[in-house]
Amino acid sequence: MTREQVIYGNILYGDDLSLMKGYVCIKDGIIHEVCEEPTSSENIIAPCFTNCHTHIGDSVCKDPFIGPAEDFVIQRDLNSLVRPPDGLKHRILAKTSDRELVEYMKYSIRDMLATGTTCFADFREGGTRGVLALKDALKDMDIDSRIFARPDSREFSMHVHEGISLLLSQADGIGMSGAHDVDLNLLAQIADTCHKSRHPFCIHAGEKSRHDIKDALSLQPDILVHLTQAVQSDLKNIADASIPVVVCPRSNFLTGVGMAPVAEMLKAGINVGVGTDNVMLNSVNMFSEMEFLSKVFGLEDRQVFKMCTLNGASILELEGKGPLREGYKANLMVLDGTSNNLKGIQDVLSGLVRRARPDDILSIIH
Repeated sequence: MTREQVIYGNILYGDDLSLMKGYVCIKDGIIHEVCEEPTSSENIIAPCFTNCHTHIGDSVCKDPFIGPAEDFVIQRDLNSLVRPPDGLKHRILAKTSDRELVEYMKYSIRDMLATGTTCFADFREGGTRGVLALKDALKDMDIDSRIFARPDSREFSMHVHEGISLLLSQADGIGMSGAHDVDLNLLAQIADTCHKSRHPFCIHAGEKSRHDIKDALSLQPDILVHLTQAVQSDLKNIADASIPVVVCPRSNFLTGVGMAPVAEMLKAGINVGVGTDNVMLNSVNMFSEMEFLSKVFGLEDRQVFKMCTLNGASILELEGKGPLREGYKANLMVLDGTSNNLKGIQDVLSGLVRRARPDDILSIIH
C-alpha cells in the first residue's frame, strides 16, 4: 500500500534553495512531486541538517570549567581541553564505563534528531571498542551516521595494515586528530590503508597553527577539519586537490583558536560543511551554528544554509540525500512560520538562518 503525504508551505527547493510557495508530495519516503501553487500556509519546508563533525562521546561531560576571570584563559586552551592523550576530555573518557558512554551518546543522538539533524559524522575515539559503543548507541535510532574511528593502543600495537583493517571492518573510515599528534610515517601508512580499501581518511588540520597543514595534505585526506589558521596559499592547495573542509565555528571560538577563513574557502571553490565538534563544549544544535555563521562571520544566508545541509550531505556522500527535489529521499523539516519567533519575517531563508530555533519545528520527515 502506497503511503502518501502532502505538505503545504514555503518550500526551499533544489540545489539553489529557491523559494517556492506550494506543496511537496511524498510517496513511500521519496519526494514524488514539488508543485508551485497558492497556499495560505506559512510553514517553512526545508532540507534537514547534516552535522559533519562531532565527538558525541564527550556527552558524558557537558559542563567543563572554563572560567572565570584569569582562569578562563588557561581553561579554554585547546590542549588542556581536548587534545589527546592528556586533554580533559580524554581523561574523562578513560574513566567512563561503556554503559555510561552509550547512554549519554544516545542523549546526544536524540538531541540531534529533535533539532533537525538527520545525519552526522563522528570522530570516534577509543579504537574498535569506541566504535562498537557508538554502534550500540545508534541501535533503533532513525538517523544516518558516518563513524570515523581513531585507533587506540590496541590497533597501534599491531602491524599498521592489520590494525587499521580491523578497525575499518567496524567503522566507515578513519578520523585522526592532527598530522603532528602521531608520527607522520605512521599516519602515512594509516592513510594508505584507507585509500587502498576505499575508506575515507579524515584529519584535523590548521586548528591552532597552520604548521601541520602541509603534512596533512601530503596524506591525501578525503576530509579536512577546522583549517582555522589556513592562509590563502593553503586554501589554493586544498582547492586544487578538491578536498572538502568542515568548519566548527562555535567550538573554535570557545577554544580560542580563532575564526576559520570561511568566505575565502568558498571563494576558492572549496566544498565547506559545518560541524558542532565537541559536545563537551557545545550542543549539537545546528541552528546555533547557522546563526553564528550569519551574524558573526557575516556570510550570505543562502550559503550558510547550504553549508549546514546540502554541502554536508555531499561531503559525507549520502546516497539519495540532498536537495528537496523530485526523486530524492524525503529528508526535510517543517517549521511553523506563524510561531511567536518566526511570525513576521520578511525573507524566509534569512529568517530561518538568523533566528529559527528547534522549538519552531513542527515535524521532521526522513
